[in-house]
Amino acid sequence: MQDTVSVVILAAGLGTRMRSKLAKVLHRAGGACLLEHVVRAARTVAAPGHITAVIGHQAEQVQAEVAGHGIGFVLQTEQKGTGHALRMCDGQPGLNAGRVVVLYGDCPLLSAGTIQRLLQAHEQLGQAATVITTHLAEPKGYGRIVRDEAGRVAAIVEEKAANAEQKRLTEINSGIYCFEASLLWPYLAKVTPNPASGEYYLTDVVELMRADGQHTMPLVIEDASELLGINTKVELAEVDCIFRGRKTRQLMLAGVTIEQPETVTVDLDVEAAADSVLEPFVQLRGRTRIGEGSVIGACSILTNAVIGTEVKVFPFTSISDSELRDGAEVGPYARLRMGAVVEEAAHIGNFVELKNTKLGRGSKAMHLAYLGDSEIGAKVNIGAGTITCNYDGQKKHKTLIGDGAFVGSNSTLVAPAEIGEGSYVAAGSVVTKPVPADALGIGRGQQVNKEGWAAARRAKK
Repeated sequence: MQDTVSVVILAAGLGTRMRSKLAKVLHRAGGACLLEHVVRAARTVAAPGHITAVIGHQAEQVQAEVAGHGIGFVLQTEQKGTGHALRMCDGQPGLNAGRVVVLYGDCPLLSAGTIQRLLQAHEQLGQAATVITTHLAEPKGYGRIVRDEAGRVAAIVEEKAANAEQKRLTEINSGIYCFEASLLWPYLAKVTPNPASGEYYLTDVVELMRADGQHTMPLVIEDASELLGINTKVELAEVDCIFRGRKTRQLMLAGVTIEQPETVTVDLDVEAAADSVLEPFVQLRGRTRIGEGSVIGACSILTNAVIGTEVKVFPFTSISDSELRDGAEVGPYARLRMGAVVEEAAHIGNFVELKNTKLGRGSKAMHLAYLGDSEIGAKVNIGAGTITCNYDGQKKHKTLIGDGAFVGSNSTLVAPAEIGEGSYVAAGSVVTKPVPADALGIGRGQQVNKEGWAAARRAKK
């Protein structure tokens, strides 16, 4: 990271070819919006105070999406080309000295290493500007790099303006530059609108500099995919696949077993320890953490989940913003959400839902239960069909279940409810009063048998 380096990210456009009401840079790939990928790369070469994003469409949403990175923002109310977008930053603190790197908010695959190479090449070559280029076998649609006899950029020619000889060139312009700040702003001020489009083009700065003997050098990179800009949902999906592939490869090289990795979805900030296992079609979203030796069953979806060591998550389980501690077992077909915590060696079975509930060490809820807004102690047994009635139509209420309690099947605990330590709740009870420690709570209606009633009813037909 260099204090003499500033980065401007052009991110104001809507992206009409996306066929979406959402601004292009807000679309997500690999678990983050496109702009965030670019900001992360920029932060490897410049401090947040030296990074500025030029925003326009849905500016407030864009700003909120990357606000945690501490970068600056400039509003471009009218989109009049790349040159106009960059000109909006003239006079911003930190941009008038040193070097200015220009990036694009819709080019998320550009790596930090390539940006660092750009800066190193610029310093070594000692010219006014350096531009990243690459060679394409099919360069149609891209601006071509025309070099002079010294290998410098003589011109950047857009395809529609190129002659037959220039169209045969395979070296294309990425639009990613490093400029000497002291030269950039005076020359950018001289750029005039294109007569046909009325837009200000950044490529015109290169021509104006050259006319005054200030040169731009090309830096060729081999991996053209790094320069891929997102213009359609098809390209967005392609980039998402690239990010996902990179992430699963990184995890596997770190010792994670991933079965059928082409089916597994892992976001950028997910962490998984060695000897953990991800079965087919698992999705790990947000900032999920997986501990050593844990197994995440097929088709489970975890979002911002914290999973301890030797945990078993059985197939088709959904966990969000919740924690499973060491040795816990959950699923299949379970749901944990909104701050649920399953303590060590506790078990959650099929079709059990926990919401804002803590299940104590060694406790079990194995079948068909809803436990909301509850504190459940250690070694508690929750019978099948148990529910906590935590909502009275206006407010949520808490259920407290002490250590060693036994709650029989089909029990209804009407909160606020308290079940004492070591107590029993009889199956089929509706509990509306506290059950003291070591007591038996029975909340059933009295059974009445009417002999012969069914036979008499049938006889009336």
